[in-house]
Amino acid sequence: MPVRTPPRPARPAAAVLLAGACALALSACGGQDGPGDGDNVTLQLNWYPYGEHAAFYHGVAEGIYEKHGIALTIEAGQGSARVVQAVGQRDFDFGWADTPALLANIDQGVDVRSVGVFLQSTPSAVQVFSDTGIEEPDDLRGRTIAVSAGDAVTLTFPLYLDAVGLDEADVTQQNLDSAGKNAAMMVGRVDGLIGFAHDQGPKIADESGRDVTYLRYTDAGLNFFSNGLVAHNTTIADDPDLVERMVAATTEAFTAAQEDPEAAVEAMAGKNPQMPSTEVLLQQWQETIPLLATDRTAGLPPGVTDAADWRETIEVLAEADLLAEARETDAYFDGSFTAGGE
Repeated sequence: MPVRTPPRPARPAAAVLLAGACALALSACGGQDGPGDGDNVTLQLNWYPYGEHAAFYHGVAEGIYEKHGIALTIEAGQGSARVVQAVGQRDFDFGWADTPALLANIDQGVDVRSVGVFLQSTPSAVQVFSDTGIEEPDDLRGRTIAVSAGDAVTLTFPLYLDAVGLDEADVTQQNLDSAGKNAAMMVGRVDGLIGFAHDQGPKIADESGRDVTYLRYTDAGLNFFSNGLVAHNTTIADDPDLVERMVAATTEAFTAAQEDPEAAVEAMAGKNPQMPSTEVLLQQWQETIPLLATDRTAGLPPGVTDAADWRETIEVLAEADLLAEARETDAYFDGSFTAGGE
């Protein structure tokens, strides 16, 4: 997307001081890939770095963010809800967060909005070892599946079951945290788990040496947006040029990372001790690429969304009771920073 040529408005003094303080704090506690030439900008990820995040590191390594006047510092997170709240408190300039968590927090009064969704097909899936005999949704009858109460994948699980012709009573749900779900599946305490197919599945397959089968929500016709960029409404209003450059650089970085997946993953080397192996990171990134568009946005640059996909997302999440009501899209999303945005 072309970058506007007029000089951007001066950032408020408080915001500049806050950004500087964040950058120093991040540097002290392991912040990564910044700062260099350009505006010092902080980004908090939804979790510890995994393959989905390769584009950000590749964008820094290839000078894409620097070309757009951004010296990007990338910091790990501990869940999308916390990321949204941290951006709402202006602890970070931008966040990378799951759209359901974003929308739910906006409904709770957090003063942020989406400025671009990049994972537009949900990675939500039931994940089972391929040798369990579970090959299709009907095989879930009588099985025990690990879930995490309150997260979007779990809240929309009843919609998935309904879409595949099952009742909630047909499947036993065992509530565990993220790490507990993986461990329970590995030792056979549960028959599978629900989560992000491009994240847990490749790690579990690598650690166990067993193949994993995915029963994807999208295969049942159930879709809603996943991860994208989040900004504070004050940043959007007072510094639109910065937001536009951040979105444009991220679009370019995701495009470049698709063209050279190996280089994108190599850019993550040594960035965080909790990352999986290079082989797993590559598989995770390759599993991410098909999630970057829907049928409506196929062939468009990463981050460009379609109004109908936004409405579908909002209505699905309202049906799952994650939202109190299906509000207008502009309550959640500012489309002025992505070409073709509504």
